[in-house]
Amino acid sequence: MSLADKKILVGLTGGIACYKVPYFVRLLVKDKAQVRVVMTHNATKFITPLTMETVSNHPVGIDMFPPDEFISTRHIDLAEWPDLIVIAPATANFLGKAASGVSDDLLTTVVCAAPGPVMIAPAMNPNMWANKVTQKNIKYLKEIGYRFIDPAEGDMACEDVGVGRMAEPEHLFDAVKAFFKSPQKKKS
Repeated sequence: MSLADKKILVGLTGGIACYKVPYFVRLLVKDKAQVRVVMTHNATKFITPLTMETVSNHPVGIDMFPPDEFISTRHIDLAEWPDLIVIAPATANFLGKAASGVSDDLLTTVVCAAPGPVMIAPAMNPNMWANKVTQKNIKYLKEIGYRFIDPAEGDMACEDVGVGRMAEPEHLFDAVKAFFKSPQKKKS
């Protein structure tokens, strides 16, 4: 099954695993998906918007209110456009905001306004992953319909070893393909 004509919005939050996302987007585009990207300001500290614009072939959304641009209800347009939103990497901070309905940047506002499905690929230090609050947020998000691509176990940038490493780009791509092959349900 090809992803031709599937509309996918990829959201990046601020973690070192951002370096994997251009490969993921290239796989989506190569399979003919239409891809748009939204990055948090912290994500832009790890990779540049230009990188994501180049691999997606579209401008990247970062600011809620960019200067000298017509924005109107851009966050609503971005929320209603995709067939699927994929957040990769998703930090513990993002998970907490999403679970609480905090919408204080373009990405969290888009996710809050999204009527369709959201898939989350967490990436964080093993201690952050195991944190009881993080796990509570994940449990709640799953209960209300968010889908997760669980992190892997492995070496971390901080030199720790454990669960928290974001899934590899090919695994993310396979999860998106599997999503479109299965019956879809709207986010609650």
